[in-house]
Amino acid sequence: MIASPAGAITDGDVLLHVGDPMREQRALERGTAIAPRAGRGVIAVTGVDRLSWLDSITTQALAQLEPGVSTELLVLDPQGRVEHAAAVLDDGETTWLIADAGDAPALAAWLGRMRFRLRVEVRDASTEVAVVGATDAGLALIRPLTVGETPLVWRDPWPGVAVGGAAYGPVEEHPGSQRSWNEALVDASEAARLAQLAASGEIGFAGELAVEALRVAAWRPRFADEVDERTIPHELDWLRTAVHLDKGCYRGQETVAKVHNLGHPPRRLVSLHLDGSAESLPARGDVVAVGDLEIGRITSAARHFEDGPIALAVIKRTADTDADVVVRTAGGDVAASVTTVVPPDAGASAGVPRLPRLSRRR
Repeated sequence: MIASPAGAITDGDVLLHVGDPMREQRALERGTAIAPRAGRGVIAVTGVDRLSWLDSITTQALAQLEPGVSTELLVLDPQGRVEHAAAVLDDGETTWLIADAGDAPALAAWLGRMRFRLRVEVRDASTEVAVVGATDAGLALIRPLTVGETPLVWRDPWPGVAVGGAAYGPVEEHPGSQRSWNEALVDASEAARLAQLAASGEIGFAGELAVEALRVAAWRPRFADEVDERTIPHELDWLRTAVHLDKGCYRGQETVAKVHNLGHPPRRLVSLHLDGSAESLPARGDVVAVGDLEIGRITSAARHFEDGPIALAVIKRTADTDADVVVRTAGGDVAASVTTVVPPDAGASAGVPRLPRLSRRR
């Protein structure tokens, strides 16, 4: 863990901000600030079977993953619902999984139960290393752990479309294409060095509010916020980076293939631009409505230094977003305009030929 500077506002170990989240967003983008990420946990997977094993039980094709290449995976239940999510980086000896801290212990425990007789070891490494976030411009401020010639830096692949992936939202003009994001693993001595530099004012720290604002503006799904007990990857446009559609069998694959090829996800992610006159942001779970009809729920909300108050929400696939949309908050209704992330017609990508009706055969 990296010590927060004096005057910082925290939630437990998580740094929320150091006085001005808007300024911190700008500093992150300029590369003059980094973000200690106590809200992220780390799992280390070792053993010669680690990559083929992870390939067999998750959504991502990992058997041939090269050292230093960044990707991400999901663990699904038998019905294709998201149970866990993690960033993935291999150094040639260890596969490092970076997950939201609230999910990391459960993911590590699940992986431990799935080893069977394979040559794999799983440990929760959250107390061994710390996670530090930075844009490309700020990465030079950090000295990450290095194994051989591989720095332990996970480079967020979002919103690119990985090999085997598929995009439901835009590709060329996706707002996430303007965002770079990295998460570096550092040891205790580097964590102490960064804390000292921040305390002396030589570098800036940015808190979770700044990191989240940049994420929400990029339509980037996060396990801790966008996922509930019903979520399937298609609803969040997560097939882009976390699912390989052409790999071998894994739990939940039937649902992934069926929805993508033949059906439509029952819900879909949208971006909301909120009325700026509201004093507070919506909370996760606040209702999104058209008139008296509930169409979905807020998953994340933030104040962006350029876009103002914004949010992500998961709504019913068929919801009419051309109508007047409001978010029902504790402080009253907040008007919102909607931008489609996952379109209503997402899925059904297979061209299935229609058989002629028997009565029409000649």
